[in-house]
Amino acid sequence: MNSGNQRSTALRSTAFRTTIAAALLLALAGCAGATGGNSRLDSVEASGDGVLRIGLIQDSTGEQGFLNDSQRAAAELAVKDINAAGGHKGRPVELIIGAGDDAGSQAMNLTAAKADVVIGPTDSSNATAAIDVLSADRIPLISPANTAAALSTYKSGGYYFRTAAADIAQASVLVKLAKDGGAKSISLVHQDSVYGEDVSAAVASAATDAGLATVSTSAFKPGSAQQAAVTAHAAKPDAVVLIAREDAQGALAELNNAGLSGSKVILSDGAFAQYGSGLGSKALDGARAVVPGVFAAAAFQARLLAVSPALKDLSFAAEAYDAVNVAALAAATADDDAGRSIAANLITVSGGTAGGQDAGQPGKPCLRYADCLAVLKSGAKVNYDGESGPIAFDSQGDITTANFMVFTYGADNRAVLSGREASGRAAG
Repeated sequence: MNSGNQRSTALRSTAFRTTIAAALLLALAGCAGATGGNSRLDSVEASGDGVLRIGLIQDSTGEQGFLNDSQRAAAELAVKDINAAGGHKGRPVELIIGAGDDAGSQAMNLTAAKADVVIGPTDSSNATAAIDVLSADRIPLISPANTAAALSTYKSGGYYFRTAAADIAQASVLVKLAKDGGAKSISLVHQDSVYGEDVSAAVASAATDAGLATVSTSAFKPGSAQQAAVTAHAAKPDAVVLIAREDAQGALAELNNAGLSGSKVILSDGAFAQYGSGLGSKALDGARAVVPGVFAAAAFQARLLAVSPALKDLSFAAEAYDAVNVAALAAATADDDAGRSIAANLITVSGGTAGGQDAGQPGKPCLRYADCLAVLKSGAKVNYDGESGPIAFDSQGDITTANFMVFTYGADNRAVLSGREASGRAAG
């Protein structure tokens, strides 16, 4: 895939990174997982049947359906690599594709099919339904795409993990971009939504830590950003951070009208797009934006295409590939395919540490399943760093290092990749 297609992939990936609506918040507030405690920190005895079965939930529909293809191709490639290295305990690992109209029904069907661990779903708003079903049967769920911050504290009993960073992970990177540009003060303009409020609050906190003053914070509803832009301009900030998913273009137009344009503007991941003629000339000249993740390496792209020649998009492919690999490595470390054993070893094989666990000697970094397996056979611990970068799960199942691509806009309001940044904390 050429760089132009990669930028298109990054845009689509960002555009479809999921929001959580009020219904999810109610679920988070009122629904407790079926299992108490934290299985991520448990000591367990082997109880598997010797066959490692990995389920895959595919919940994207309609225009978002292309997201299923990249994750399935990545899961198939990971299982192929694992089996080429000997599988689990000398037997082939099985990949089971979820069947059903929604994430909850797919989770139930995967449970019936004896899945030991499940990858998915894509949409954060579908996660709780799957977690409730799977945690009741002590089956870990690893999402390659969920970004809703509130999922970090959902009561899964310790059976929920994700290889994607929570939305708020970008906060420190947005602040760093402002500071690197010479700003000593920022204004925050955010969409009136859960995403906007969560990320805005995180940016304000990160700004304080970095010694930057937040001189104004204003919210807007899509189509009504004028007053928010006027408020930001009146505060006379050195930079303005726009945090939005819906109608970011309208908000940028209002900021431009208010005299906040060009290099003063920094865009969150949800606001990233190739605006071109959709905005006034040079409205974004010098503006910067962040996009989560890393571009897939050329060799990884080629291997994915060998599995699925018709693949058009790589969104969440690296994260899905890594989710399968850490699950299999957790099973290999435990010498057991049971869900409880996998959940109890995911933090260790990912290179993470958590309260209540004895970290001991750090694991040896390894990039491929076969290499990691060789480390395990030598008697050492592993630290899997995969196609999406370091994972290092914490006690909430979140990754603790998040990678971001930085894009800089030109006079034509189109962005090109200009750098990479990492956040030292993926969530909360």
